[in-house]
Amino acid sequence: MDLPDFMNYSSRFTKTGFVEKISRIAKRAGAKMVYAALVLFYTLQSDKVPVKDKAIIIGALGYLISPLDVVPDAIPIAGLSDDLAVLVYVLQKIWVDVNDDVKEKAKEKLAKWFDEDEIAEINGLFENEE
Repeated sequence: MDLPDFMNYSSRFTKTGFVEKISRIAKRAGAKMVYAALVLFYTLQSDKVPVKDKAIIIGALGYLISPLDVVPDAIPIAGLSDDLAVLVYVLQKIWVDVNDDVKEKAKEKLAKWFDEDEIAEINGLFENEE
């Protein structure tokens, strides 16, 4: 699958929009996607992240929020696959700037929506993660 030009979606990102969308789709999206989105969201709030990385994070989160996707979210199973691809792509690009506090904060938030077995799905999202 070719990734869309998610940077065109940066104007769609808002903190409120992100929180509303992630709350609405959490269970349907699965722990991996929600974890990736939360890590990007919390990384965006850090003052230690380069501006260029913040720009691509905003583009990815804007794509997630946008109702105009390459694959519409309403399509069962496949509907969120493009969103996950964009989030993971960006997360891989900025992973070196993600600190352990951000990862832990994202995991704590996951506990509000998922049980332990579902949260275990995030293990191995990236090979260098424990």
